[in-house]
Amino acid sequence: MLYWLLYQRLFPYFRFFRIFRYVTFRCVFASLTALLIGLLIGPFVIERLRQFQIGQYIREEGPQSHQKKGGTPTMGGILICISVLVPTLLWSDLTNPFVWLVIFATLAFAAIGFADDYIKVVHKRNQGLTSKQKLLFQFIASAAIAIALLRLRSEGIYSTRLIVPFVKSFRPDLIIGHLLHVPYVWPLAFLPFIIFVMLVISFSSNAVNLTDGLDGLAIGCTIIAAGALTVLTYVSGHVVFSDYLELQRMPLVSELTIFCGSLVGASIGFLWYNAHPAEIFMGDVGSLALGGAIATVAVVVKQELLLPFIGGVFILEAVSVMLQVGSYKLRGGKRIFRMAPLHHHFELGGWSESKVITRFWILALVFALFALTTLKLR
Repeated sequence: MLYWLLYQRLFPYFRFFRIFRYVTFRCVFASLTALLIGLLIGPFVIERLRQFQIGQYIREEGPQSHQKKGGTPTMGGILICISVLVPTLLWSDLTNPFVWLVIFATLAFAAIGFADDYIKVVHKRNQGLTSKQKLLFQFIASAAIAIALLRLRSEGIYSTRLIVPFVKSFRPDLIIGHLLHVPYVWPLAFLPFIIFVMLVISFSSNAVNLTDGLDGLAIGCTIIAAGALTVLTYVSGHVVFSDYLELQRMPLVSELTIFCGSLVGASIGFLWYNAHPAEIFMGDVGSLALGGAIATVAVVVKQELLLPFIGGVFILEAVSVMLQVGSYKLRGGKRIFRMAPLHHHFELGGWSESKVITRFWILALVFALFALTTLKLR
C-alpha cells in the first residue's frame, strides 16, 4: 500500500521517493515495521489472551519442569501473523502474485493452527485436532499452493525444475513431460510436483510445530531461517548475483525479500515476549504458520532441497520424533532418546533450558550459513 502510494503514485511528483523502488530499502523498513508492531501490540495481545483464559495445557508425559508453564497465554501466533502480514501489505508490490501466494500460505496454516489451539482451549486439554485431521488440512492447503504455482508456470514466471545443491547441471523437472500431450491422462503429469510440494510444506510446518517446546527455541531458529531466506530471495531476483551464482533468475521473486524481512522483524518482536521465562507461547497458530510460510518461500525460490539446512534444527527435531516412534513400535518399546523431540532428550540429560535453547540457536546458525555457502559450491 505504501509502495503503491509513495512510489507508483507520488514518485513522478517527488523524485526523492524513488528510493522506495529498491527492494533492500523496503526490506529494512518492513523489518522495522514488523518489529515495532510486535513490541507495541504484544502487551495488549498477551492481556487479551489472559482475559479470555487462553492458556497453554502442558502434556503430563513431558518433563516435570514444564508443568509450571501451564496457564501461560498461548495462541501468540496471532501476534506473529499480524506483525508479518501488515508490513508485507504496506511495503510490497501487491501486483506480485508470489506475495499473495505466501500471504495465503501463512493465513491457511495459521487457520489450521488456530482450529487446533481453539479445540485445546475449549476442551481444556493438550489434544486439539487429531493428527489425521491436521495432516489432511495441511495437504489441502499445500495442494492449493502447488496448483497456484502450476498456474504461474503456465504464464512463464515459475519453473518446476529443481535446483540441486552441489550439482550445477542436474536440474530434474517434476512434471512428466511426455504425459502432457496424452488425452485423458495429462493431469497425471503434474502429480509428482503436487505431491512433492504437499510433502515439503506439510513436513516443514509440522517440524516447526515439534520444535516449539522451549521458551524462544522455535522463534529463535525462525529468525535464522528467515534471515537465510531473505538472502536467497534477494540474490535469486538480482540480475548480477543470480548470474554469478548460476541460479535461475526470477525477477518477481525478489519481492519476497520484503516478506522475509517482515518475518525476521516479527520473530524478533515475538522473541521479546517469548524469551525465557516466556510471557506468551506461539501455539499451533504460530508454529504451523511459520513452517508453512518458510517452506512456501523455499518452494517459490526453488531451494526446497536446501530446507534441511535452512531449517536444520527443525528437521532434526522432526526426525528425532520419527526415529523415536519407529524404534518404539519396531523394537518392542525400546527408545533411542530419553524423550522426543530432541530438545527434551538433552533436558533430561541435565542441560538447563537456557543452555539447550542457546546451543540449538548456534546449531541453527551453522546450518543456515552452510546452506548459503552451497550457492557457490556447485
